[in-house]
Amino acid sequence: MAHIDLGNQAPGIAALFAYRPETAAPINQLVETLLRGPGTLAPGERELIAAYVSELNDCQVCAPGHSAIAAVQLPGGADLVAQVKADPDRADITPKLRALLHIAALVRESGSAVAAKDIDAAREAGADDREIHDAVLIAAAFSMINRYADALGAAPITDPGMLAGLARRITARGYTG
Repeated sequence: MAHIDLGNQAPGIAALFAYRPETAAPINQLVETLLRGPGTLAPGERELIAAYVSELNDCQVCAPGHSAIAAVQLPGGADLVAQVKADPDRADITPKLRALLHIAALVRESGSAVAAKDIDAAREAGADDREIHDAVLIAAAFSMINRYADALGAAPITDPGMLAGLARRITARGYTG
């Protein structure tokens, strides 16, 4: 049960978005741009960063949904997502993605936790400045969104069928469609 009267029973963060559509629109546009817009990181990789940050933030509203969305877009599926969330250093991912996940984990702690050596390591692993920028912004944006969902007590989606439907819908239509 949400901590405030949202006036709706929508599942997950959709309840918060329905309560204030004028704030939901720019959040959804930012998420659409970051996770699905043009870029050299695959949408599934960007979803994985969002899922990983949400997991580290212990956000039970965002982590399951973004994990499901990443899983349908990545060749390794749910098994790969689980590997990354458990230990990205042992997961079957590229060194570049591993370095970007490392940066994302630092960002969720504090922006100032990211040091030049972390950026250099990502570059050495093959990340370009745009990919580094986007990983930082995904981590920062999802830390904010996770706090928004948790602070207002949005109800998590726990039904596997609903999560699968959400993943199919977002993969097909995006966050603004």
